[in-house]
Amino acid sequence: MNNPFVRIVEPLDPKQPLKKFFNLSKLEDVRYARLPFSIRVLLEAAIRNCDEFLVKKGDVENILNWKVVQHKNVEVPFKPARVILQDFTGVPAVVDFAAMRDAVKKLGGDPEKINPICPADLVIDHSIQVDFNRRSDSLQKNQDLEFERNKERFEFLKWGSQAFKNMRIIPPGSGIIHQVNLEYLARVVMDQDGYYYPDSVVGTDSHTTMIDGLGVLGWGVGGIEAEAVMLGQPISMVLPEVVGYKLLGNPQPLVTSTDIVLTITKHLRQVGVVGKFVEFFGPGVAQLSIADRATIANMCPEYGATAAYFPVDDISIGYLIQTGRDKEKVICTKKYLEAVGMLRDFKNSSQDPDFTQVVELDLHTVVPCCSGPKRPQDKVAVSDMKKDFETCLGAKQGFKGFQIAADRHNSIVKFNFEGCDFELAHGSVVIAAITSCTNTSNPSVMLGAGLLAKKAVEAGLTVKPYIKTSLSPGSGVVTYYLRESGVMSYLSQLGFDVVGYGCMTCIGNSGPLPESVVEAITQGDLVAVGVLSGNRNFEGRVHPNTRANYLASPPLVIAYAIAGTVRIDFEKEPLGINASGKKIFLKDIWPTRNEIQAVERQFVIPGMFKEVYQKIETVNKSWNALEAPSDKLYTWNAKSTYIKSPPFFDGLTLALQTPKTIEDAYVLLSFGDSVTTDHISPAGNIARNSPAARYLTSRGLTPREFNSYGSRRGNDAVMARGTFANIRLMNKFIDKQGPQTIHFPSGETLDVFDAAERYKQAGHPLIVLAGKEYGAGSSRDWAAKGPFLLGVKAVLAESYERIHRSNLVGMGVIPLQYLPGEDAGTLGLTGRERYTIIIPEKLTPQMNVQIKLDTGKIFHAIMRFDTDVELTYFHNGGILNYMIRKMAS
Repeated sequence: MNNPFVRIVEPLDPKQPLKKFFNLSKLEDVRYARLPFSIRVLLEAAIRNCDEFLVKKGDVENILNWKVVQHKNVEVPFKPARVILQDFTGVPAVVDFAAMRDAVKKLGGDPEKINPICPADLVIDHSIQVDFNRRSDSLQKNQDLEFERNKERFEFLKWGSQAFKNMRIIPPGSGIIHQVNLEYLARVVMDQDGYYYPDSVVGTDSHTTMIDGLGVLGWGVGGIEAEAVMLGQPISMVLPEVVGYKLLGNPQPLVTSTDIVLTITKHLRQVGVVGKFVEFFGPGVAQLSIADRATIANMCPEYGATAAYFPVDDISIGYLIQTGRDKEKVICTKKYLEAVGMLRDFKNSSQDPDFTQVVELDLHTVVPCCSGPKRPQDKVAVSDMKKDFETCLGAKQGFKGFQIAADRHNSIVKFNFEGCDFELAHGSVVIAAITSCTNTSNPSVMLGAGLLAKKAVEAGLTVKPYIKTSLSPGSGVVTYYLRESGVMSYLSQLGFDVVGYGCMTCIGNSGPLPESVVEAITQGDLVAVGVLSGNRNFEGRVHPNTRANYLASPPLVIAYAIAGTVRIDFEKEPLGINASGKKIFLKDIWPTRNEIQAVERQFVIPGMFKEVYQKIETVNKSWNALEAPSDKLYTWNAKSTYIKSPPFFDGLTLALQTPKTIEDAYVLLSFGDSVTTDHISPAGNIARNSPAARYLTSRGLTPREFNSYGSRRGNDAVMARGTFANIRLMNKFIDKQGPQTIHFPSGETLDVFDAAERYKQAGHPLIVLAGKEYGAGSSRDWAAKGPFLLGVKAVLAESYERIHRSNLVGMGVIPLQYLPGEDAGTLGLTGRERYTIIIPEKLTPQMNVQIKLDTGKIFHAIMRFDTDVELTYFHNGGILNYMIRKMAS
């Protein structure tokens, strides 16, 4: 071993001398005990992987010296223990790996060097849609359709699991990636290659942070960056500041973990934690179950932090036992954590480490709430929902406004559904979905929903039949305890049948609404509502016809479904009137915390987890029956509309190209704030009048066969056409929402792809202008790959979401940032100018570059390559080109 820290290696148990660990307590450095627990994980990884090449002794010193170094923008390497992928991001990753093998072979290298070195798990959970609901066979029918639509993708993934070493596929129908990670994949402490060390993970999904709730440090990265980690490269990251979030007190009896996380999300958005770690501490943490902590950690991207870490404590250890983990391994896990000073006692304040800053929340102050109508950080107390929605109706178009004329606020549209007459109005609920790993992983809120459903049915309450209700659990364990506790039948009676095991409505796979409902919404230009127990509610994400979407706890999802509207004050107005004429209020059917806990103790048991997970890789018969080729190089099918060899490596040589100044670029699009990756690269339905639809039609497909953008991420021709194709896109060049822009040379208004093609054919480079938080939302590599294929050379924004900036870097697209105090408005930019961006020969991290306009104006911007490693990627034309050159040479 070439490691300078080999002196602190010792056996964990003298009786097993071959099972060793790096004993950090033997560093004999007083700074270690003052480090935040999350930083200790980074330190251990740096020490264990220190080879004086990828990880240097100076990196270890920088991490140890965190208290001083944290403010200095110092770069450190981090090698996670694992990588986790879901299929929407996993398919393009495997496509890239297959194409990289081809490229390495063309350059004279060994293609089998392109192989995961870091263990990778890919969970197929993003493909299933809510096509069928409110029927006992919904699950089977949706799963059958999933396989019918995605057979080609699934065969490709099965090929990948056989062609690449160290890659495991969890088949469709198993659950949601983050819940499967929490309940099954996470180790907490790794036991690999003769060493114990902390489990850590990066994932190609921004909600990978959910695993932080169990004490496994993890966060989302771009698919491109994840591929580099899989190939053995460390992540290059700026050593983060760590905000200590102190929890005090006990939650009130009617408050759920969803209410707590929505409160924390709004609070931390106000504090400002972008690019930072948040670490939870204080006696209030001991009042939270692992499921509660995981719910809070899951929504970390919504409050903008990199990670939301709950150090391991005895409750974490107890959770490993509850979920059926091997008891001997659990004993070793606790012993290791004690030995290295990483086992936390939240009631012992003497263990509290140093933090960059400390903020507090008294859990007793949390009240029942939702978030919306367009952003997860816009918390609304349930008691204020009616008033807030009605204010939003008339407010100016924006995050909290729909700009509906006052004389139309009480518009009503009559319609017929299945032979009965109904009415829709602004605020009518048309989608009610218990969905998403955020909440379905938490037995307390799921059983709470079940008990509420039981009381509602017994009280004679029903849900209107046109409301699209659904229940999509994050794992089979949920169905198991809902069934065993006797509440599943009541959920079904209210329309909440199990429709599938996957992300579904939370990611826009909500399926179609009834035609008569869509016609009524369109006829009245109604602000219809979706209520979901998810983590994201950005405009256009959940469903094209629900302009308002609210995040809520599973019990509240059912409550709003019964009410049929969000324009209700639950404290003053009844949910409904039963057959006897009695008014039933929400308080009459809301279960108490004690009721829920009693059922949870009785029915959420280790045996369930063992039974579900011991057969998880073999239980899906349709998956088992799939046949996949056995070749190590993939045989691309030119007729495929799902899987296509991407053009990223066409013409790649071993020699580096010198970066050139971007001359006379046109602005393709000009945006305001909070343009999300959903706006840039939608995952949902492919509109019938879109460039992607025209392409698929030209390949002989009918609209029924289009599937979704997310399912076609293995085909660059579809994804390039789907870039900026969100129907809710707000481009400043156009006076209405829609995926169009102005082609300035001709003055024509065109679909974004068509305009980009015109520019490309004429040899004109392109840039994009944006405001704050450009690229917020889900981690999507296609939100960088798509603009790259459209010919976008740079983005100029006020600020970036962390993962999206990283993805732009990974594709060789330059992320430029206005100087402090400047923006398009202060500089007088209209976007109709032509931009020349001066790229000097010698580049340094975060340097200022000069931008010249054809009007004669000159200004400067920050080139957001934050580290030397990122500059290396840029010189190579992106991270994947760098890896190919490295492997080929």
